[in-house]
Amino acid sequence: MSVPIITVDGPGGAGKGTLSYSLASKLGWSMLDSGALYRVTAFAVLTDNVSLSDESAIAEIASHLALEFVPAAEGLTQVLLNGQDISLAIRSESCSSAASKVAAMGDVRAALLQRQRQMAVAPGLVADGRDMGTVVFPDAPLKVFLTASAEARAERRYRQLLAKGESVTLARLLETIEERDARDRNRTESPLVPATDALVIDSTGVSADSVLDTVLREARLRQLVS
Repeated sequence: MSVPIITVDGPGGAGKGTLSYSLASKLGWSMLDSGALYRVTAFAVLTDNVSLSDESAIAEIASHLALEFVPAAEGLTQVLLNGQDISLAIRSESCSSAASKVAAMGDVRAALLQRQRQMAVAPGLVADGRDMGTVVFPDAPLKVFLTASAEARAERRYRQLLAKGESVTLARLLETIEERDARDRNRTESPLVPATDALVIDSTGVSADSVLDTVLREARLRQLVS
């Protein structure tokens, strides 16, 4: 593999985004937020009032997304669809739920696969998702599978949404996370499982800095970074 790649897979709320952003920033590599691709697809589907059961129509939408990821202030990324900034809109609970359903569709995953692989450019790529190490980049030299208890992930999400002023209940968030986990694990296309050679890290009760240090140490051992 000419471009070094670190994949970071795992369920929602485990800290994949934080770890991936920290890794990419530390190493000076590009970052692929594959979840954003499915969220954008879901956003377009909901905006166009397309049925979430119409797989062929959704795959067609995924194939023609006029999508841009634009670096923004403080290392953040703006997500533009048809020139419109939808960075916040795709993080809503309704969009997250729809994205999980969309991501279970084989035709949609196929439509987005090549777009993801094209993001592997020098000097390196950190790929955040659910099947980065098993399907998208199966030859990546370092694959991380980051997990945490459903309760811990619900608590994290609860605090995030409260900070944004959204009205949510912890019990409902936990239920939603457990439903999404079951859907991700049991789907026919690219189920959520660790790659056989993945470094599995449970982040429950572990700081983000500690997780980052563990992955950087492993990357040095594998001579991906100096």
